[in-house]
Amino acid sequence: MRFAIDEKKATDQYAKLYSAKVVDLINALTLPRYGLGNYIVVEPSSPPTQDEAETIQDLSRAGKRLMGFCRTGLFKRLESSGTAFLLSISRHILRNYVYRYALENNLPVPIGTQDAVFLDDRINDEDEDDTNSGMFDDLKKEATGRSFNILTTEEEYQKKAETVYHLFSTQYHSRFSWLRAYLFIDDLRKHLKKDSHSLLNIISLAGDWDYKNDAKLSALLNLLAEKHAREKVLVFSQFADTVRYLNDHLKQFNVQKVSAVTGESSNPAAVVWRFSPQSNNKKISSAEELRVLLTTDILSEGQNLQDCSIVVNYDLPWAIIRLIQRVGRIGQKSSIISCYTFLPAEGVDRIIQLRSRLRRRLKENSEVVGTDEAFFEDDNSGQSIADLYNEKAGILDGEDDTEVDLASYAYQIWKNAVEKQPELQKIIPQIADVAYSSRNHKPAEARPQGVLVYLKTGEGNDALAYVDKQGKSITESQFEILKLAACEPETPVEPRNEKHHALVKAGVDHIVKEEKKIGGQLGRPSGARFRCYERLKAYVESVKGTLFESLELLKAIDEIYRFPLRSAAIDKLNRQLRTGISNVQLAELVLTLREEDRLSIVEESEQIHEPRIICSMGLFAKGK
Repeated sequence: MRFAIDEKKATDQYAKLYSAKVVDLINALTLPRYGLGNYIVVEPSSPPTQDEAETIQDLSRAGKRLMGFCRTGLFKRLESSGTAFLLSISRHILRNYVYRYALENNLPVPIGTQDAVFLDDRINDEDEDDTNSGMFDDLKKEATGRSFNILTTEEEYQKKAETVYHLFSTQYHSRFSWLRAYLFIDDLRKHLKKDSHSLLNIISLAGDWDYKNDAKLSALLNLLAEKHAREKVLVFSQFADTVRYLNDHLKQFNVQKVSAVTGESSNPAAVVWRFSPQSNNKKISSAEELRVLLTTDILSEGQNLQDCSIVVNYDLPWAIIRLIQRVGRIGQKSSIISCYTFLPAEGVDRIIQLRSRLRRRLKENSEVVGTDEAFFEDDNSGQSIADLYNEKAGILDGEDDTEVDLASYAYQIWKNAVEKQPELQKIIPQIADVAYSSRNHKPAEARPQGVLVYLKTGEGNDALAYVDKQGKSITESQFEILKLAACEPETPVEPRNEKHHALVKAGVDHIVKEEKKIGGQLGRPSGARFRCYERLKAYVESVKGTLFESLELLKAIDEIYRFPLRSAAIDKLNRQLRTGISNVQLAELVLTLREEDRLSIVEESEQIHEPRIICSMGLFAKGK
């Protein structure tokens, strides 16, 4: 369901942020802190120390990825909220001034993390600067105060930067690597100054942010206070700054029983239990129970939120598929699920144009940005956004990302079970293979009577099958089969059907046949592992005998065939494949993941075993 915002009726604050001038200023940023390897002196007056040499090597390897991630991160925050965007701009300026202070005073420069994972909002919902230092808490507090004020002049940033640098060099010294100032060419200082002035210009153009005229916040308040005043509501945002901002101001507007979870929350599960106690089998008093939960995507997987049947997407994820993961956390106990997605009524074209312009900019600068910038998760034309806005049926259908979500779903089942019955942690591993059971099942057209089979394949992969009474496969969706197997511990056990073992064999035969058909351990044809292997194999053939032939790529392809992919790699590759990434870009991405040991789970010794039937469950109507 769509929930549109008409910016013109309430305020022009968002219109200012989406202006062509702001977009152009961001696109023109040099972002030198994310490409420090480009500013190292070739022949310094004295050689760097061993630690400095290692740091310089890391900078050279990471810079090409990080520059594009940073620029796109700013645009993502622009779509989230004015507060998230302006806070990121302010933190970025302050960090630039910290570097400038060090360079201009011939002091060692603090080098933070150069891992692009910290700029990926799927994993980290804080700014990179927060992750590195923890020294920007005061700017976080600005987002939760009654007035939203940030530093606006060069003098203010210069004064603040000196204070921050001295804290970095003393109390927080161990959080950084350090490079002496003489190791950098003077262009670094010049580019930091140029970017800082551009970002200060953006803050000046935006003006003071007034939460009382925040159109999105007003729309959310209306939704919580009027349309769903007595119901539980789950509100998602991509960024912790937005979540904190909403948490504070909803309370100011007297929204009761509201709390928030971000990547910094010490105990997210405890908050989830207060919001969804029934589905987590927790006893929570009415005074402690929550009605509104604000969260980043830290709760989009692996948490049970089924007491709620209303979800709000306060900002639009760049991965449209993430909307599926969010909705998948709620509503299993409700016949109706309501999903609201905030889109500006006058600004959908603006969003599509913004993303299109950013893609074009990155493409023009591909030799600087590098291959990891092919990470936009919707389609290139913006059609996914338009379809979502117009409520086109089927826009959220699809199974590309279920490989990752299936693991989260299965883990949550296990976690809930052992929390309720801790003794299961000892009992389950001791159960012998080929265990079986049966329960009463009311057949339906899409869910006939039959048997569910859980098999460990010869290559060590987990596989599920669902066959009917004739041994015919009903569905190959591992997610659907796992959900169908769900039942309560007190569910009565029914006598084994006379066809049970024969149908188990049919399920095993189906899994083995399917594996042979799709290339053994590579998995399903729609999976990231299968698609990457097939595309890279074809690419290697096409460049054979040319300068692009790579021994390292051949090793990576062999690794993909022999070993399972890591969950993070599956997620990353699935998103890239949906964007239409080229074979060249795919090859470079795989090589980067392999270099950083983020591609496959490599075992020291490979062993091929016979398939093992772990367990099976019969689904039959009583007396049939």
